[in-house]
Amino acid sequence: MMKNVIEKEEIEVSQQLVHNTVFPVLIALSFTHLLNDTMQSLIPAIYPLVKDSLRLNFSQIGLITLTFQLSASLLQPLVGLYTDKRPQPFSLAIGMSFTLAGLVCLSLANSFPLVLVSVGLVGVGSAVFHPEASRLAYMASGGRHGMAQSLFQVGGNAGSSLGPLLAAAIIVPLGQFHVIWFSLVALLAIIVMLKISQWYKKNTHRIKPKKAAGTTTHMQLSKGKITFSLAILIVLIFSKYFYMASISSYYTFYLMDKFHVTVQQSQVYLFVFLFAVAAGTFIGGPLGDKIGRKYVIWLSILGVAPFALLMPHVNLFWTCVLSVFIGVILSSAFSAILVYAQELVPGKVGMIAGLFFGLAFGMGGIGSALLGKLADKTSINYVYQVCSFLPLIGLLTGFLPNLEKGKRAMQKA
Repeated sequence: MMKNVIEKEEIEVSQQLVHNTVFPVLIALSFTHLLNDTMQSLIPAIYPLVKDSLRLNFSQIGLITLTFQLSASLLQPLVGLYTDKRPQPFSLAIGMSFTLAGLVCLSLANSFPLVLVSVGLVGVGSAVFHPEASRLAYMASGGRHGMAQSLFQVGGNAGSSLGPLLAAAIIVPLGQFHVIWFSLVALLAIIVMLKISQWYKKNTHRIKPKKAAGTTTHMQLSKGKITFSLAILIVLIFSKYFYMASISSYYTFYLMDKFHVTVQQSQVYLFVFLFAVAAGTFIGGPLGDKIGRKYVIWLSILGVAPFALLMPHVNLFWTCVLSVFIGVILSSAFSAILVYAQELVPGKVGMIAGLFFGLAFGMGGIGSALLGKLADKTSINYVYQVCSFLPLIGLLTGFLPNLEKGKRAMQKA
């Protein structure tokens, strides 16, 4: 009798631990995401330098982004699928080692092919990091999945905003070789990741088995409806990241071409936009936990359309102001899209994270390459006029099922 009581208490304690939000782990993940994306954001931040030193055209600039994004995107779903079955606690540090090697190569790159190899290595590091770190955020969420993903994402977006500032302060005035100093950032990230990996190794039970994860979505929706919903989410990712590519890869060139600002000034304006993205990131997840992810996706992507349509037609001051609104509103979508997709396909946390992070990188890379080609044939101003219509694709959100209503209906039943 006493033994049964003790076993019952142990089970209750175990269940309580599973449902507690582990903020130290989430904060550490957000910090490593900040370091990871700071290093990644150096790639577009140094485009004006390598464009001049290596005499590249916009199509080649687009190919650099495409190489980085594809090396990151193609591997991510495979990494997620593999680690859903066989968790790899120390894979984060291994992935960061590829980023470290890529930064060293990039600092020494004196030819276009070597630049491609360098950014490809950084992309591989990203491919390993994102699905596994997203899984860890899910594990440490205590059920508050939207909040956890947003906290994880805000670190990455903050890091992305720091890259242009650091490039303007260090790399632009001192030269491309000084990228090598950021290898120290990669080493710091590896140290923190090794600490996180120890917690990961001891807490793999927090990822519930497929049956225990819940089948609410499947009881409500047919396989066809789930597939259709995933297809809409993929189209929304296309809309969001094609538009993001127009800013992250070509915003500096747009400002220099239209308003005749200097390289360093353009980096500061890029920082303002990316900081707005970081500031807005945390809104989407917690808001989705409260009001429903469909509404957040709807407001985020479609809500940015008026500002995007207006931006190509205003002066420098209003371009900066509108970029802040665009960054804050648009950035809230990804956490909501990712958690919505994970709820559509329960039990496949790593695979879904890898798929959608991979799509984000892949769409950004393809968008950057195509937009670079379009810029060479027309102009940077024309590219921004075309891209301003992309957020209107957010109207497709209306076809997504409301998962929260389905859950509430089942709970009442």
